[in-house]
Order: sequence, then C-alpha cells, then structure tokens
Amino acid sequence: MMPLREDPVRDAEGGYRSLVVVVLSPLAFALVFACWTLFAVLGLELKAALGFGEVAFAALLAVPMLVGGLASLPMAGLAVKVGGRKVMLGCLLWICPFLWWISQAGHYLEFLLAGAGLGLGAGSLAAGLVYVATQGPRRHAGLALGLYGAGMLGAGLSYLLLPLISQAYGWRLAPQLYLLPVLLVAGLLWLFADDPVETTPRTVDEALGLDDPGPVAGGWRGARERLACWRLWRLAFVYSFFFGAFVALALWLPGYLAAQYRLPLGSAALWALPFTLAVGLGQVLGGALADWRDFQALRWWVSAFVLVCLFLLSYPPFTMQIQGVHGELTLRFSAPLWWFMALLVPMGLGMGIGKGSLMRLIHRDHGADMPLVGGLALTLGGLFAALLPMMFVLGNEWIGIRSAGFMFLYGSLVVCMLVMLADHARTPRAAT
Repeated sequence: MMPLREDPVRDAEGGYRSLVVVVLSPLAFALVFACWTLFAVLGLELKAALGFGEVAFAALLAVPMLVGGLASLPMAGLAVKVGGRKVMLGCLLWICPFLWWISQAGHYLEFLLAGAGLGLGAGSLAAGLVYVATQGPRRHAGLALGLYGAGMLGAGLSYLLLPLISQAYGWRLAPQLYLLPVLLVAGLLWLFADDPVETTPRTVDEALGLDDPGPVAGGWRGARERLACWRLWRLAFVYSFFFGAFVALALWLPGYLAAQYRLPLGSAALWALPFTLAVGLGQVLGGALADWRDFQALRWWVSAFVLVCLFLLSYPPFTMQIQGVHGELTLRFSAPLWWFMALLVPMGLGMGIGKGSLMRLIHRDHGADMPLVGGLALTLGGLFAALLPMMFVLGNEWIGIRSAGFMFLYGSLVVCMLVMLADHARTPRAAT
C-alpha cells in the first residue's frame, strides 16, 4: 500500500471540522440539558399552579430522563446511518414545540407529555457523542469528549436565568425564552457543521482510525449479538452511575437545599451551581488526563472518593443522648450549609473526572463500537437517573429523612464497585 501524501487543504478542513465539532456539539448538549432542568427550577411555581404533591413532581422530573434513556441507543444507531449532525439538528428542532407547549399547558398530563417530548431531545446527546467520537480530533479525543460532556453545564444556565425570568415576567415565559438559543444553535449546526459523505459503519471505523473493523463490519445488524458480550457493558455500567447520579442531583438539589436550609428557590439554585460547574470542569480534566496517560485505575480512586463523600452527605441531623458519669450528655449534629457545600463540590469534581476518563476509556477500548457502547452508557445512565427522583421522594415522604437520597446513591455506588471488582477478578490479565 502506498503511503498517504499530506494534503494541506484536507488537513485544514479537518482542523476546521474538529473546531466546529468541539464548539457546537457541547452547545447543543447544554441547551438540551438546560431544557430538562426547567421543571426542577420552576418546581415551586408548578406545584402552586397545579396543586400536585411530591410524588407527582418526582414523576414529572423522571419522565424526560426515562424517555431520553430509552431513546439514546436507537438515536446513536440513527446517527451512524444518517449522520450525527442531522440527528442533532432534528432533535433540537423537535423540542421547540414542546417548549412552547410547556408555556401554555394547564394540566398535569400536558406537562407530562411535554416532558416526554423534551426527553426525546436526548437523541441529540447520543448523536452528539457519536459525532464527536467520529469527527473530533483523534489525538485529543478525551479532551474533545470531555468538552462535549461538559455540556451538562446547561443546568447552570437554568439555575442562573430561570429564577430571574420567573420573578420578573412569570414562569410561563421561561420556556419560550429558551426557544431562541435552541433555534440559534440549530442554525449554526446547519450552516457550519457537516457529516461525512458516507455514514456507513465502515466509514465510522475509518473515521476512528481503525484499519481493521473486524467483527463489527456488519454495523448495527449484529448489535444484538454484540450486546451479549460483557466487555461492552462493564465500562458503560460504571459510567451510567456517574451520569445518572449527576443528572438526578442536578434536578433534585435546588429543591433539597430550599427545604433543608430554608432558602428561597432562587438562592437554592445558585447554591447548587458550584456542583454543576465542578462536574463540568472535572469532565474536561478527566478526558484530558486520560489523553495524557492511561489512567486504567482512575475509576477505582474516583469511585472510592465519591463513596466517602456520599457517606458523609448521608448523615441527617440527629440528636444523641449519652449516659455519662455525671449525668446525660446530649450531642446534636446538623451539617451547616458550608459543610454541605465543602463535600458536594469536591464530589462533583470527582464525578466529572470519572465521567471524562471513562468515556475516553470507552473510546479507546471500543472505538469501533463507540455508537453502541456510548449509546448503551447513556441509556443505562438515563434509566438510573429516572429511578432516582422516586427514591428521593421515598426518603422524604415515606422514610422521613431528606438525606436518604444520598444513602441510596451510596448503596448504588457500592453495588457498582462490587461489579467492578467481580469484573477485575474475572479478567485478571486484562487492563480494567
């Protein structure tokens, strides 16, 4: 085979394409995620307007994540067939009528259906992942994937803007104001982004730099057989915890802080903002570190650190009476807001590093199957995130402990680490 000659025009086009991918894809991700957090930040107004309880509100938060999780894998496959840019563009345009519907809805069922419509916008997340993996820079794939995942900072956009808009103009105007940036980013994708001329699975392999696609040359037709292999699940399973936990916490934290520390919802949303920023920063840092060095054991250290933070955050306020020598001693514990944030923000940084490095490992180990494994990771993460609001309500309403949500996350991470340990023992010679 003759060596390929360098083509300055082609190299310039590749650099331009990589820049467009790294900039526009995270913007699309951020806007979709910001739309998902509408219900969380406007929760008090919605409850007052419709008069529903905590369980109904948890269902309202869970529906977009449930639908989004179920849509992720099919949308990743569609992105391989027709191009990630087309799927992202279609999903951004798809959520626009549902944003308008939320601003006009008057019944709980309407909000549920509109939330399900927003959930289908998660196809943009899965398609964007495929788009960045195939079209982004190869040498800095981890950094590109980390920047894409940092699009979850869209939750911070909602934390900042929605309380101000709601107080100034009423909560019904907030979804309408999201229409303009969504349409703007869709227009930028249409004008400046492009897809490969061919989008067959072979072209995806070539874009990933894989000379021998091997058993995956059949594309998505053999997806069912490949899903039977545990190797495709192990990293996706671990990633799903960090993804799902962050999504659920981003939706739950404003309400939790407002109730636990008796803050106005606008102030509670601002206090939740550092957690979101820490996760976004950690995502970029984790991807960049995984580019620089093969951090195979990083998930163990990150998981252990997050586990300790969750253990400490799980402690509810309590009073303890001790029979002392000179009488009873009473000990009271109630974590102040600064203590809570001192644990929450570093935990968010650790979760972000875990997400960024794990996605780079998925790209490294399953590059030819990136649409399948990446879509699987987003599917599992979306389903886990949809489960968590109900678990949080279970702690609040039935158990009577607000921090029970952190307890459930702690238990889930323990299970996740046991699965990691079993996988390590199962393949002792493999790099896990």
